[in-house]
Amino acid sequence: MKEIIILEGLTKRFNDLTAVDNVSFTVREGEVFGFLGPNGAGKTTTISMLATLLNPTSGKASVNGFNIWTQRDAVRKSIGIVFQDPSLDEELTAYENMDFHGRLYHIPRDTRIKKIEELLKLVELDERKNDLVKKFSGGMRRRLEIARGLMHEPKVLFLDEPTLGLDPQTRNHIWEYIQRLSTEKNVTIILTTHYMEEADRLCDRMAIIDKGKIIALDTPKNLKDGIGGDVITVETPSAEPLRLYVEEFPWYKSSKEHDGMLTINVTDAEKHIAEIVNLSCQNNIEIKSINVHKPTLEDVFLYFTGRTIREEEAGSVEHMRMMRRAEMRR
Repeated sequence: MKEIIILEGLTKRFNDLTAVDNVSFTVREGEVFGFLGPNGAGKTTTISMLATLLNPTSGKASVNGFNIWTQRDAVRKSIGIVFQDPSLDEELTAYENMDFHGRLYHIPRDTRIKKIEELLKLVELDERKNDLVKKFSGGMRRRLEIARGLMHEPKVLFLDEPTLGLDPQTRNHIWEYIQRLSTEKNVTIILTTHYMEEADRLCDRMAIIDKGKIIALDTPKNLKDGIGGDVITVETPSAEPLRLYVEEFPWYKSSKEHDGMLTINVTDAEKHIAEIVNLSCQNNIEIKSINVHKPTLEDVFLYFTGRTIREEEAGSVEHMRMMRRAEMRR
């Protein structure tokens, strides 16, 4: 299977901020490749460079065999994009939005009509094709954007947070469409997300990006298996003392403190919960709650970064606020 996307040392700086830091990876044809990370981690910036919307500061990349620096038009003809922010014309119907997009790509009329019918049926909007987009729900608009992105039969489809803000049922419908695109049409999909379940369900391989750097890259299964064992999460106001006691046990593997929690990686967790509880009682350590589970992608992110993705989200929001305040003072 050929590599349809290749990045080598791709970097993007905005003044003193390095948004994407020396990123290198490849994506195979027909693969669903995930970018997992919080807002501000560098996901959208990387996608924007691959889509030729931003020039890299340094490094190189190719999409469908075309250089993003020197063959921009060929790259753009090879890709479809569904941005995080809505981009449909609300005063046009679903059909008219599709038709306008097809005209921009100079798709012949007969082919255009056929493709519109086919794609609207794919996303189950064929019976609403003559309705104005402003009457559509958020999920319907997202489905229409995905259909529009496929009008010119791109080799690669970029989906930037495709289910952000959607309810769980609609999110599941979008996931089904994405899986069908990959399996039935062999479209290579680059998916950026901060939803762990989304990445786990959809991605053949995924990269975890944090502060502009790729910190892990593998299949979701291998990433979870790489942590090993089981995960015990203890809610306690005395995480540090408990960690110091627990790490003396032979079954202890690793631990992270985060947000009032102590996450402990162990083998055969069920056998050792009682030991942790007894240890806490003996040393007057309060336990508010305790649970056991197999490693998830949330645990993988915590393992590599020392923080949960929710904490990273909060930090990203505060960083953006600080940037805005600094900009206003200029």
